[in-house]
Amino acid sequence: MDGTLGLGGHTAALLEAGAGHVVGIDRDEAALAIARERLAGFGDRVTFVHADYRSLRQVIAGLGRTAVDGVLVDLGVSSMQLDDAERGFSFRQDGPLDMRMDRSSGQPLSEWLATVDEETLANVIYQFGEERRSRRVARAIVDARAVAPILRTGELATVVRRAVGGGWQRVDPATRTFQALRIFINGELDGLEAFLEEAAGCLAPGGRMAVIAFHSLEDRIVKHTWRRMAQADAATVRVVTKRPVVPGDDESGRNPRARSARLRVVERVA
Repeated sequence: MDGTLGLGGHTAALLEAGAGHVVGIDRDEAALAIARERLAGFGDRVTFVHADYRSLRQVIAGLGRTAVDGVLVDLGVSSMQLDDAERGFSFRQDGPLDMRMDRSSGQPLSEWLATVDEETLANVIYQFGEERRSRRVARAIVDARAVAPILRTGELATVVRRAVGGGWQRVDPATRTFQALRIFINGELDGLEAFLEEAAGCLAPGGRMAVIAFHSLEDRIVKHTWRRMAQADAATVRVVTKRPVVPGDDESGRNPRARSARLRVVERVA
């Protein structure tokens, strides 16, 4: 099971490495359409499902299965979503302020920002973005929307950069705030711990689950949940990666977006 199919890169690698069949799940219908085209050469070795990865157990049951040999989940944002200005994820490109991974449901970020109170906004930016200037940023956003609605990513980025202040070279001052709002609007951390436990229970003995996290909050949840499960009296998993696997300098050079990736793996025990 590839719980975050995206454009199909991981699934293609799994199939090329010898996986007999991969079920690709994604909540972004646009990504699924591209993946179908990209993976067409693999024929019926791929099954495509429009769903959230957290509904993994229901997807497996719907396919008439009780267990799978492997689960892969990449908690990062798809490059397609980042590169498409119309999706509203990027502070480097101007587009409508949306940020929803699944545009068939939920509320665009622009609508939420129009009504959220300053304290709640500051807490979201601090909790999910670990932005030390969260209160200053929240105040700046509230002041700006009082003058005119914030409807574009470029508008929001400008407000945040001014609020954070200071010079920057490698990391844009808007990075943490955009990350926090994206995580919140998509509920990316909601139910993650419960999912990790449930997904491990869907593995056949000897089956493995791999999770790639890009944010310290996500990685922390994965690390502590699996450690607790492995140390329980009736342990159901064994931690394969004592430390997370991280990209080397060569990979980070070829793909800068991979530099914060952290891969962790567990194996189901009988």
